[in-house]
Amino acid sequence: MEIVNVSEYEAVAKEKLPKMVFDYFASGAEDQWTLQENRKAFQRIRFRPRILVDVSKIDTSSSVLGFKISMPIMIAPTAMQKMAHPDGELATARAASAAGTIMILSTLSTSSVEEVSSTGPGIRFFQLYVLKDRYVVAQLVKRAENAGFKAIVLTVDTPRLGRREADIRNKFALPSHLPLKNFVGLDLGKVEKDSGLASYFVNGTDRSLNWKDVKWLKTITNLPILLKGVVTAEDTRLAIQAGAAGIIVSNHGARQLDYVPATIGCLEEVVKAAQGQLPVFLDGGVRRGTDVFKALALGASGVLIGRPVVYALASEGESGVRKVLQMLRDEFELTMSLAGCCSVEEINRNYIKTDADMFRALSRL
Repeated sequence: MEIVNVSEYEAVAKEKLPKMVFDYFASGAEDQWTLQENRKAFQRIRFRPRILVDVSKIDTSSSVLGFKISMPIMIAPTAMQKMAHPDGELATARAASAAGTIMILSTLSTSSVEEVSSTGPGIRFFQLYVLKDRYVVAQLVKRAENAGFKAIVLTVDTPRLGRREADIRNKFALPSHLPLKNFVGLDLGKVEKDSGLASYFVNGTDRSLNWKDVKWLKTITNLPILLKGVVTAEDTRLAIQAGAAGIIVSNHGARQLDYVPATIGCLEEVVKAAQGQLPVFLDGGVRRGTDVFKALALGASGVLIGRPVVYALASEGESGVRKVLQMLRDEFELTMSLAGCCSVEEINRNYIKTDADMFRALSRL
């Protein structure tokens, strides 16, 4: 069967991957309400297209922190991609570079920053977890800098790991032949042989992480720092005060706190609080070019995709990831044409209607 949209890769990946691995990538926290809501919320946003607009030339290009990219669609950090395919993050990096967009590499990747950098030119950011041992954190940041990574994406919604019941049932464990490569060669102090690097990370997660640590991170790197996991206006204002270079509205793929709103439902609140002082991006639930347009109409500067990349990687390796990125770009370009927009800069709030708009209209009757 020919795959004609991004979502169809999920079923193929489910057939190909061991249950423990597929469930790790696919599942959310607890009741998985937020996991479902991340998709459903997009479906509740409708278009207000403009007609008789000359759309003979469409420009999907955009800019992120001064870096020109072919489309406002980037690759989110997803851990342990070699569980999906032997080439793992290396295939993803090559696909992102070929598509002219940004890849964010996870701290918990099964390919190191140096290995990813060796795949060739490309714009890459490094996703960072802050651990109790700040010396290890500093080593990770320096390693990413030396490998040519252009920004740090600090995950801020994980003082503890969410309760992912599929992983509990499956007794999930990283396969022993797949080390967390960014930790290999670092001075980690004492690591118990029986526990390994995966347990080192889980046990090393710092529950005391706070806004002071964002400011500390700025003292050890000159790279711009984006905060991933912001969903409220209050934290947006604090992020600006802390000197963040950008915000990623994210609920960690619905893998942390269940019953938080869909990210697309939080986006406008964050954008309004940011007041244009820093760019706001979004991940969670993006599966169509129409989703990309809706996010931009609500004020996002771009979106990130995670699970679709892993599913395509499991299904067809690098070529699958390339196809996913091309499908989304083609759909996004088509949406722009049918909505009456010729450039990303033209997309604005007037092109969509949300449930909140409907309620406001009814309240005025």
